[in-house]
Amino acid sequence: MTEPHPAPDDRIDWARSRGVGALAEKMGFEWVEFTLERAVATMPVEGNTQPVGLFHGGGYVVLGESLGSMHANLHAGPGRLAVGIDINATHTRSATSGLVTGVCTPIHIGRSLTVHEIVVSDDQGRRCSTVRITNMIRTLAA
Repeated sequence: MTEPHPAPDDRIDWARSRGVGALAEKMGFEWVEFTLERAVATMPVEGNTQPVGLFHGGGYVVLGESLGSMHANLHAGPGRLAVGIDINATHTRSATSGLVTGVCTPIHIGRSLTVHEIVVSDDQGRRCSTVRITNMIRTLAA
């Protein structure tokens, strides 16, 4: 694989400068790590719960899509854009306090498609949700 932009030391700054969108920002998305091998971010449980106090299932999906799409765009490189075309999530535990942490790893990185798995865990390291996203990579018009 050819080295995509940006340089290794600048990748998390690149991700932060692109932003994650208004929804993820409102939900408290925070970058932790951003490399070719994986992307990691957190989101607070407080403020993102269902009426019964559990972290909202849609929050897991927002965290997963934000991580997977940004990582796909890193691999897409200049002049190309990765856009989500499929996402699914399986929730296996409910977070009720603290932070949830999403760890995104690529399953497949191709020229036109990427597939990422995002494991979301609670503060005790217990898996709460597994998200899988597929992104299509498109060339931007000149």
